[in-house]
Amino acid sequence: MTLGDRGDAVSFKMEQKSKRLPDFSRSVNLKYVKLGYHYLITHLFTLFLIPIFIVLIAEAMQTDPEDVYELWHHYLRYNLVSVVTSGVFIVMGLTVYIMSWPRAVYLVDYACYRPPSHFQVPARYYLERCQGFGDLDESLMEFQRKIVRQSGLGDETYLPEPFHDLSKKPTMATARAETEQVMFGALDNLFSSTSVKPKDIGILVVNCSLFNPTPSLSAMIVNKYKLRGNIKSFNLGGMGCSAGVISVDLAKDLLQVHRNTYAIVVSTENITYGAYPGRNKSMMLSNCLFRVGGAAMLLSNKSKDKRLAKYKLVHVVRTHRGSDDKAYKCVYQDQDETGKVGVSLSKDLMANAGGALKINITTLGPLVLPISEQLLFLTTLTIKKLFNPKKKPYIPDFKLAFEHFCIHAGGRAVIDEMEKNLDLLPIHVEASRSTLHRFGNTSSSSIWYELAYIEAKGRMRKNDRVWQIALGSGFKCNSAVWVALKNVKPSTNKCSPWRDCIEKYPVQTFVKQ
Repeated sequence: MTLGDRGDAVSFKMEQKSKRLPDFSRSVNLKYVKLGYHYLITHLFTLFLIPIFIVLIAEAMQTDPEDVYELWHHYLRYNLVSVVTSGVFIVMGLTVYIMSWPRAVYLVDYACYRPPSHFQVPARYYLERCQGFGDLDESLMEFQRKIVRQSGLGDETYLPEPFHDLSKKPTMATARAETEQVMFGALDNLFSSTSVKPKDIGILVVNCSLFNPTPSLSAMIVNKYKLRGNIKSFNLGGMGCSAGVISVDLAKDLLQVHRNTYAIVVSTENITYGAYPGRNKSMMLSNCLFRVGGAAMLLSNKSKDKRLAKYKLVHVVRTHRGSDDKAYKCVYQDQDETGKVGVSLSKDLMANAGGALKINITTLGPLVLPISEQLLFLTTLTIKKLFNPKKKPYIPDFKLAFEHFCIHAGGRAVIDEMEKNLDLLPIHVEASRSTLHRFGNTSSSSIWYELAYIEAKGRMRKNDRVWQIALGSGFKCNSAVWVALKNVKPSTNKCSPWRDCIEKYPVQTFVKQ
């Protein structure tokens, strides 16, 4: 149960008028534009040195050998100590500078888990089961019917075994069984598709928002695959649907420190442990939207893996609005009036989601947008700040920065609003809509099902840029930018969750109701 997704649910026109994301064109804060340019300026020294080195090399290539002899004969041989000392300092300086460069991080491969077909939950079957689970009156059942109709989920999403077999109650044991099935299923497929062995892994990062037993989920993986004793393992909990990008960012930072290393990132959520059994409408939303899913990613900082890897990580931009009380509490795990635990959603959730999204996009813009778009944006923003406060800022065309968009499939409403506010085309949100329809809201792993969809359609070409963006509790909005290192062929093995259903998509039910 992650918060980004729940935000979408609020907008699903429950019994009130639908909430919408704020119009980004109405308000853009200059300090977040400055933050984006700060990220850019940190690499300016490198960009400045490149043309200087090119000029020096060009001049050296044009130097006549006689000029070099004259320089040695009249000056250098009389100052040999100075020349050697200067040379040593130059070499040492260049070595230190080169060693301090950020190491490239490659996505070698990844795998998305697809549950067995007998776990599929058609909408009608889901509603019938809900009616038999608890004391739900007709008004609560009608509420759930409305959410299910407008959610964007199809009839082939998956729920765990306790939902199908009423003799298996939601317990710690059944929750562990679900998590093991998802994580081990994704990891088995990942290891089988690569030449990397479990003993080769030096870093492990696992994220699951609501289910965090002892020993941890990362320890569960170490035990299953007998990973080495000095592995750097981390377990992230409570961070919502955006935790997948956070895990990638943590793995990236660790790969800057540890040389020639592989890192595994596992993103999942536990439906058995997170299901809400009560009657509070705001807590019932997640039951309608969240489904079983998970993904495992193999990252590397080894230069030899560049030719094998699918993608290179270019940017990660994270936005956290936890210092604001409303943003912090807009998605809040609590007990209802009967003591049953669920995640409540405040009426301000969509506004806070939009605020976090706006900050993140504004910060990301200077890093990825072409100069022409940045100039237009800064010009209109300057006019607004200094001369005409009523003038709408220019919203840059992010279609010029990215070929592919992986917007977290938390719900139909948020996808609709992202499409509208960023002026995207239907093909740009097709992966998100298809993932939501086929697999439901799989929390932090949904962006990987979307990337797999783009690959399965045969659309990923060398040098294509991909934007993954996700929302999560706290409130957070996080973005990851990747560039394809080759033409990525559609996967035919078990790593692709779309291997035998891609021809069905996109479906006509994507038409807005």
